[in-house]
Amino acid sequence: MSNTLYGYFGKQLRVSLSTGEIKSEDIDVDILRKYIGGVGYGARVLYDELEKGIDPLSPDNKIIFTTSPLTANNIPGGGSIMACFKSPLTKIWGESRSGGNFGPDLRKTGYDALIIEGKSAEPVFLSISDDDVSLQPAGHMAGKTVTEKTGLIRDALKDSKITVLCIGPAGEKQVKFATLMVEHRAAGRCGGGAVMGSKNLLGIAVKGSRQAEVADPDRLKTAIKNAIATLRNSEGADGLREHGTTGEMAANDASGDWPSKNWQANSWGKGEALYDTFFNQHLVRNNGCYRGCPIACGRIAEVKTGKFKTPAHEGSEYESLSAFTAFVLNEDIESAIHSTYLCNEYGIDTISTGALISFAMECYENNILTTEDVSGLDLSWGNSDILPKLVKMISLREGVGDILAEGVRRASEKIGKGSEAYAIHCKGLEGPAHDPRAGKALAVTYGTANRGMCHIHPLEGMAYDAGKIDWGLMKYGLPDPNDVERWAEKGKGKIVKKLQDGLMLPDIMNTCKFFMYADITLEHLAEIYSSMTGWEVSGEDLMTVGERVLNLQRMFNVREGVARADDQLPARVLQQPAFGFYEKEAQCATQNFDDMLDEYYNARKWDKQTGKPSEEILKELGLENI
Repeated sequence: MSNTLYGYFGKQLRVSLSTGEIKSEDIDVDILRKYIGGVGYGARVLYDELEKGIDPLSPDNKIIFTTSPLTANNIPGGGSIMACFKSPLTKIWGESRSGGNFGPDLRKTGYDALIIEGKSAEPVFLSISDDDVSLQPAGHMAGKTVTEKTGLIRDALKDSKITVLCIGPAGEKQVKFATLMVEHRAAGRCGGGAVMGSKNLLGIAVKGSRQAEVADPDRLKTAIKNAIATLRNSEGADGLREHGTTGEMAANDASGDWPSKNWQANSWGKGEALYDTFFNQHLVRNNGCYRGCPIACGRIAEVKTGKFKTPAHEGSEYESLSAFTAFVLNEDIESAIHSTYLCNEYGIDTISTGALISFAMECYENNILTTEDVSGLDLSWGNSDILPKLVKMISLREGVGDILAEGVRRASEKIGKGSEAYAIHCKGLEGPAHDPRAGKALAVTYGTANRGMCHIHPLEGMAYDAGKIDWGLMKYGLPDPNDVERWAEKGKGKIVKKLQDGLMLPDIMNTCKFFMYADITLEHLAEIYSSMTGWEVSGEDLMTVGERVLNLQRMFNVREGVARADDQLPARVLQQPAFGFYEKEAQCATQNFDDMLDEYYNARKWDKQTGKPSEEILKELGLENI
């Protein structure tokens, strides 16, 4: 039997910013077999190495950049990096992904994971080029935008092509939802940029020449060929290529999946007009976020003239544009494009930023925030002029931006006066641009997702309920979505359990989630992984890995105090819309959320009173010793 490790390097790089120590460490092969990589490996490390109750912005927190054997430019969807950390926004499990070349290029340096710990006394950036690893001074980069920092790091290394991940000014100011940026690709949610900022680490540059040995190259070529053939015949791939995610603005508005005016409604009626203006006047071209992407769903957009003039850039995606249109009732798409551009330059999450602005607007409307409180700004609904101003104020913690920079949960606690009713979040994470009043599976998803009110853990529950997408999971017990009524509540707890187990595999294997909409299945992932590693896995095996990782993340949260009460949703999200296409549709309201939650806990074998995984399921999953 060969002792050769295939598909992996079996090494991780650990960097202590406090001491300056940099060391290469062996990775336990048994851990790799059990957790694969990505958020699986990240969850294992964080659970083992972080003590309960640490301050996420203290040197005790760690940020782990994880890959998998599938993190490679030649793998369909293989251009992602996963960042894992304790979130400063939610104070529980935090993870975020970014597309781009950082993940594949980090692997080329010969490491499967990068662990950053401690805090530097002065601003620095990390340079990794195969065995040449060093911390470099970065004081002159402080306060610079993402584009400026990226350029300065490349200048310092005399390499204009080196791949750079960095933070913007918002990360340095420790805005609780600051992002990690690979140029204009964001690992946006949960505040990873604030964690890096708290460590005085402004950026990471990676460049390598190594390739992990493959167990069966011919089988791998065939597996990739088959996946590419599937993509070529996929209507989902065609749709993403032509319209990106931005095209969802019209469709989701029509289907009641477009939260509007701080979640007062699930539609607005402006989605089609806004998208048409974007597509016809501001779209430059589509773009792949990493080298070799066969779909290229990214959008390059610009505003050529006027007060919101914006250079051609990547970043005008569905979530971002929705946050600056429907969330705040803004009909000026140019203002929304400009605001998302500024978010990327300052390094701040677009979803959370739009959510905070909509929260502030509602507080302003109800005289909870006065003109004096908001530095004389007119925070009326639909005021497009103040959106870019507020992005800058939040990023730099200026005026009311300093309170909003804490996230909607903390901001509402500080403001008080009944503002808590307008703070739409779960576990502290602001709600994205998908609405469970379009399909009740999403309500369970939002309540139980380990990082908070998250629509991609699993992939949109609405896409199952209303879009009738099954992602190839029916063979693993998922009911046929065509036999399920979208507003029905019974059965949704069991359904979400299956969706979560299967659809978190892209986060574990570092593949793009959108490829699952383009007919890539667990079988494709299993075959690619098996051919690379020589470890035979099936789709069923991957479902088990997904379940194991989800339960480990839950145990991380339980250790931090998360219980059933934290799985509840804001009342407004469960209520009938106040206006829009579905104003009179009573089925939009959730009648028995607790019943759905009970069903979910039963399916998971979690205690219904506490929300804690049972000893039985932990033992089944090999987690009995945590």
